[in-house]
Amino acid sequence: MDKADELKMLYGAYYGVSEMDSYKTKEFVLSKINNHINEFIKVNHIDNYEEIRLMAYNQDLITKLYDSLYILKNINESMELILMIKERVSQLKHKK
Repeated sequence: MDKADELKMLYGAYYGVSEMDSYKTKEFVLSKINNHINEFIKVNHIDNYEEIRLMAYNQDLITKLYDSLYILKNINESMELILMIKERVSQLKHKK
């Protein structure tokens, strides 16, 4: 996976978590992900981060939620949130 794909996944995770309105400490998690994004951009000298952000924003919700699952597991985030996201993915899949 190249750096642009990694950044797109981070942005996707951010947008996926932002859809989880039922999670009480969502803003705290979003802040942590945002810090990871900013550090990633700084360390990897990515100039087209705005273009990558827009690509992630325009992805479908299931993709954003999958990105969230991957990133949240890697940053050791709350299992409660991870389970809520898995449930949401399951609901969306059954609607298709």
